[in-house]
Amino acid sequence: MAKRDYYDILGVSKGANNKEIKRAYRKLSRKYHPDVSKEENAEEKFKEIAEAYEVLSDEQKRARYDQFGHAGVGDDAGFGGGGFNGGGFGGFDDIFDMFFGGGGRRQKNGPRKGADLRYNMTIDFEEAAFGAEKEITIPRTESCSECGGSGAKSDSDVESCAKCNGTGEVNFRQNTPFGQVVQSRTCDRCNGNGKFVKNPCSECNGKGEVRKRRKVSVNIPAGVDSGSRLRVSGEGEGGKNGGPAGDLYIVLNVRSHKIFERRRNDILCEVPISFIQATLGDEIQVPTLDGKVKFTIPEGTQPGTSFRLKGKGIPYLNRSGRGDQHIKVKVVIPKKLNQKQKNILKNFADISGEEINPEHKGFLQKIKDVFGM
Repeated sequence: MAKRDYYDILGVSKGANNKEIKRAYRKLSRKYHPDVSKEENAEEKFKEIAEAYEVLSDEQKRARYDQFGHAGVGDDAGFGGGGFNGGGFGGFDDIFDMFFGGGGRRQKNGPRKGADLRYNMTIDFEEAAFGAEKEITIPRTESCSECGGSGAKSDSDVESCAKCNGTGEVNFRQNTPFGQVVQSRTCDRCNGNGKFVKNPCSECNGKGEVRKRRKVSVNIPAGVDSGSRLRVSGEGEGGKNGGPAGDLYIVLNVRSHKIFERRRNDILCEVPISFIQATLGDEIQVPTLDGKVKFTIPEGTQPGTSFRLKGKGIPYLNRSGRGDQHIKVKVVIPKKLNQKQKNILKNFADISGEEINPEHKGFLQKIKDVFGM
């Protein structure tokens, strides 16, 4: 089933500004939040709304979406497909604040997904074109292996918090003009964990988590470019209270090439030839991403002429086929000639009757027509 247009999901025009987009998002979030809404498929609609807002509220993501549609903001581009549910996307706490004033949030001691991490990676031009396998080392927070994340020296050293009865929150009543309102706050005895540790683990000092450096293998697909984002599921910060780990987002930067220039999936290359080769034609060696290939320069090639090598460009991301390579001819005119070379060129001019190139003749004729010369 095709994904709906993000502008249609939020009910805004393509020219909507950030305030209009945010206003529409907040309104729809109130309506379809699964903890409040009784409408059918409210949870799916809520996720759809959050995904649309994540893209349209970010200038770079929105620009890519406007240009390429969903293909420009899919998983291979580094976001979408559920990325809004990680630690890198804010907004859910704000929604709970809107509904409950901070008192209706989920219990602090429940399972929580770990925060997402970002890693900036610079790769070579060829690696971006053909893909590569990379191994990186990232610092992240993990559950303590010594205590299993409990923070206690042993299981008997963990007890339910007596102040909040293991909920992680304490309730209090407040009188208002509308009557009594029950509100909740994080328990200050257990810091919202619902548990109290009598003898903390010596490895993590009772925190239940430790900081480690972890090696991660990354598969870079062929056809990526600067700004592409790759998601490695489950390689972010460790989860809380048994929750899943966050995700690792790798943002790519591609080094420029000494010879090639990239334009989407095509590449450009300037090839110098002598004026003799341009005049008489010649078979030359042309560099490509696949190595050197033979190419025939036709007789009478003019400076700046471009030729195309089909299928010698950048592979398309996540699909078959490649772009093309465009060769731009640069005719090199010698700056110094010896006397013999000069005599040969003068003889050539004499034999040719010193005729002016027809294109030049046409230009001179246009001058005469305009100025009556």
